[in-house]
Amino acid sequence: MQINKILVKKIILTLFLLIIARMGIFIPVPGIDHDAFYNGTGNNALINFLNIFSGGGFSTIGIFALGIVPYINSSLIIQLLTKTIPSLENLQKEEGEKGRQKINQITRYLTLLWAIIQSIGICIWIKPYVFYWNINFILDVIISLSTGSIIVMWFSEIITEKGIGNGPSLIIFQNIISGIPQTLKNSLANQETLILNQSLIFIPLFISMLVITVLVQEGIRKINIISARQLIKQNEVNPQSYLPLKLNQGGVMPIVFASAAMALPAYLSSLITNLNLKRIIDTYINNSIIYIVLYGALIIFFSYFYSSLVLNTEDLSNNLKKMGASIPNIRPGEDTNEYLKKILNRLTFLGSIFLFSVALVPSIIAQITHINSFKGFGATSLLILVGVAIDTAKQIQTYIISEKYESLMK
Repeated sequence: MQINKILVKKIILTLFLLIIARMGIFIPVPGIDHDAFYNGTGNNALINFLNIFSGGGFSTIGIFALGIVPYINSSLIIQLLTKTIPSLENLQKEEGEKGRQKINQITRYLTLLWAIIQSIGICIWIKPYVFYWNINFILDVIISLSTGSIIVMWFSEIITEKGIGNGPSLIIFQNIISGIPQTLKNSLANQETLILNQSLIFIPLFISMLVITVLVQEGIRKINIISARQLIKQNEVNPQSYLPLKLNQGGVMPIVFASAAMALPAYLSSLITNLNLKRIIDTYINNSIIYIVLYGALIIFFSYFYSSLVLNTEDLSNNLKKMGASIPNIRPGEDTNEYLKKILNRLTFLGSIFLFSVALVPSIIAQITHINSFKGFGATSLLILVGVAIDTAKQIQTYIISEKYESLMK
């Protein structure tokens, strides 16, 4: 009973903070003609993509419009810098919990800087829709949006520490869920009835997309490992001793980066005045074959790129050597490193193909059922939703098991 009370309190705290974070999106920044702004940017591909993570914040320009986006960007930048700057790498590897706290503090400062930069960009972007453009308005927007972003970051950290689940992931999860009703409304706006045969095609495709997404998120390759002590005692490999390598090391990030890159040409086309250059970009946008080939190539590229950031095979082989463990029939050290690299490259390629397959399903649905709202970034949303749902469910399950174990020990 006590366990349930603690878990309920965590869930209530999480839901309360998520609701506040959602409400802040609809508190508008004053001085903007929001109706004209919404009508002028409704078909912007880049804005629609950013709205996935902000829950429509970039269309409303509320005080929480930036949401968790600056924090996500800062975290990615810190991950990149950690791999290239030795001092940051030492903080992460050698300093333990204290080092991680310092890195988190650096990430917070970078989040503030990034929020200010994005706020300035938004000020310039919304200038045609502002009633009175002056320095006071610019400062109001920068302070409002930056403060809102820091508050959302604070909410996410409280959820991670005292609530249930990963705070930033749950905020993005909430924003995506909140956009589903509007997506369905847009899909059916010009259709009085959805033809039965279209529904029969749509449902199996959606289910297959969901199944593939779960397989991608949960798929692992088990690499058997054995220690010297285990070999002496049992003289055989224990099937329970293995190194799990995820099929999709980069998670949703490769498809996010690829989708963002594919959205840029449509945005540039609306800004460019040169007719020849505009014609080239429009040809690329409207050619489905070129679009698919480039999209697939970008997903594969970012899968390998992000996989190299997430998992360092050299560190992994060194750690196995320090623990006195090894892979059967593979020498410790450089041979283990090369073996893990080969396995990881194959897994990354296979994972990227799976991601590409998931990304194509919305386009297939759009071509067959003519529901264009599902075309584009549906795969990104579904991957995030499935990943966050699985991780949160696992965390709740782990919490319940650990609490029961502690009560039994007492």
